[in-house]
Amino acid sequence: MAVCKYARASGSRYFKGEAGFSYGAAKDESYYGFEGHVLISFAGIICGYAFAAANVDERDVLPEMIAGLHGLLIGDKGYILPSLKQELVPQGIDLQTPLGKNMQDLRPKAFVSQLMLSRRLVETVIGQLTERSHIEKVRARDTWHLANRFIRKLLAHTMGCFLGKLMGNPTLLFESLVEV
Repeated sequence: MAVCKYARASGSRYFKGEAGFSYGAAKDESYYGFEGHVLISFAGIICGYAFAAANVDERDVLPEMIAGLHGLLIGDKGYILPSLKQELVPQGIDLQTPLGKNMQDLRPKAFVSQLMLSRRLVETVIGQLTERSHIEKVRARDTWHLANRFIRKLLAHTMGCFLGKLMGNPTLLFESLVEV
């Protein structure tokens, strides 16, 4: 969530000391702003979130998001860190990530393909938040309003999942909620 372009950040008076600098590979640009992190269930329902400056490592916000959870946790390649995986074992969390191309994967092929399908589900939810809710747009001048806007977008997504389920549709099929 870019507050402004990299070149304009030094002159920006909004979010001083709260936002951070980062690089967005998807848009191939550096920016000044925030990152939103989401935790979803296997049905695509958002179960947890974190909101942090863009320069904060995603591994640093993970403990805030997983408090009280246990079981299988699937993360992206940013969570590849053997010590992090070992830290989560006493909490009853099995962290699984896709490995890099230069890493040897000893896990069964069926498990890895299921892991990649689950990652696609995460990308679907993020895509819905981006395309439908425009969650990456920053239309606030302070952190309180920005965080509340972020939370409202997550709540709207959860309500869409709930209403779809009530109608007997797949959880993430929002097109069926509105008839033309």
